[in-house]
Amino acid sequence: MLMKVLVIEDDQQAASYLAKGLKEAGHVVDTANDGKDGLFLAGAEHYDVMVVDRMLPGRDGLSLVEILRATGNDTPVLFLSALGSVDDRVKGLKAGGDDYLTKPFAFSELLARIEVLVRRRTAAQPQTKLSVGDLELDLLSRTVKRAGKAIDLLPREFALLEYLMRNAGSVVTRTMMLENVWDYHFDPQTNVIDVHIARLRQKIDKDFPTPLIHTVRGAGYSLRVAE
Repeated sequence: MLMKVLVIEDDQQAASYLAKGLKEAGHVVDTANDGKDGLFLAGAEHYDVMVVDRMLPGRDGLSLVEILRATGNDTPVLFLSALGSVDDRVKGLKAGGDDYLTKPFAFSELLARIEVLVRRRTAAQPQTKLSVGDLELDLLSRTVKRAGKAIDLLPREFALLEYLMRNAGSVVTRTMMLENVWDYHFDPQTNVIDVHIARLRQKIDKDFPTPLIHTVRGAGYSLRVAE
């Protein structure tokens, strides 16, 4: 799991130690030596996680994180501090921190903690884009592209393609499509699925060398990259 990490630490030796360890673990690291520069970087770049010392020149870590949260920045923050009382930890968490590590600490623990923060955030984020091979579907903009080419779909075609892509590689039966795309909990004995699959194939597969929508005889359909 590659992470882009912002370390805001005024102790040059500590900052170098953290940056070196994170880079050796395969991550990308930016550093700032005071609260002012840290606030600027946090707002100007996208980071997966930030490691913030509580006691910083220019602007202390608590107010820095409070400003970020007030402006809608929800990047996970791990506070570092020599202040380890319960009250100090509570202040850090109330300011918007996600975790709190007291100095001195083992680098392995810091690394494990920020990895947990990033995994937790990633798991909490809803999936907004689906992709299978060179086919991409954006749930927010309601757009579909294949090999970079925009494909116009009607609402029901979009819903059917979304369902097929969410089940990519698996066989999707007629009953599953009727229940999940048309909300029919019985078979109305129509050719509605065949018609929509044919339309999707015309739009998704016709102008491309490799078909993605495959018929599984006697079972249904499967959307997958052919091996």
